[in-house]
Amino acid sequence: MTTVAFLGTGTMGAPMVSNLLGAGFDVRVWNRSQDKAAPLRAEGAVVADTPAEAAHNADVLVTMLLDTEATARAGGEAVEVLGPESVWVQMGTIGLEGMDRVRQLAQGVSLVDAPVLGTRSPAEQGTLTVLAAADPEVRPTVQPLLDTVGQRTMWVGEDVTLASGTRLKLAVNSWVLTLTNAVGESLALSRHLGLDPNLFLEAIDGSATDSPYAHLKGSAVLNDRLAPAFTVRGAGKDASLIREAAGDSLNLDLIRAAGERFRRAEEAGYADSDMAAAYFASFVPSTSTEPE
Repeated sequence: MTTVAFLGTGTMGAPMVSNLLGAGFDVRVWNRSQDKAAPLRAEGAVVADTPAEAAHNADVLVTMLLDTEATARAGGEAVEVLGPESVWVQMGTIGLEGMDRVRQLAQGVSLVDAPVLGTRSPAEQGTLTVLAAADPEVRPTVQPLLDTVGQRTMWVGEDVTLASGTRLKLAVNSWVLTLTNAVGESLALSRHLGLDPNLFLEAIDGSATDSPYAHLKGSAVLNDRLAPAFTVRGAGKDASLIREAAGDSLNLDLIRAAGERFRRAEEAGYADSDMAAAYFASFVPSTSTEPE
């Protein structure tokens, strides 16, 4: 039985752990807020007090934490007690500089760059898409785990130092964050023009411009179903990571605008709502064209 140390049992991590337990993995979990990890004990997980306790001699370490700082703190403590044949699977979205820090912390432990596409519902259903990069010799060790949490693994690179999985995740997230804001703006404009905003979704339904995602996020706004699949705060963080990766040589006007809208929505009190709540940024006066 493969022993997995899983750090981060929030919106995404907890259902991923449930799927691993259901598939017969021996899972030890840690989360900074223990109340989010405690329910997994009833499913068979061992709930650890520290990252090191979870990771001691584990076969696979998984980090599924919100940002670079959380990943570096917990992963750095955990990696010190892993065995020589252990593998660290980094699945959170932490950007290129974050992956640089993780590689420095790995200290010779085999590393897999494996961020995922999907939110809470795909995580619950085990239908995430994993964007992975790793040495081919490491892949057989982690493939059963990846097959359990996802319906598809895209191996996009063999040299983990290039962080190809993370690079692709940033490109995809640029599309997702931009589309989220485009839907919100169209709904807001419809309302501003005196229309029922549901008419916008009806108008695009079945057309070449239609998108299931537009209906998903649009309906969430119009029906006030903003329990987070992914939060405004998290989306703003990802927008910053995308801009950081682009640097000064590539103009990403849409992601800059998306980041500004997430900032305004967060300041308006929607930080922990679903990122569809960026819709409300249309009704909050802008105090700057770009956040510092």
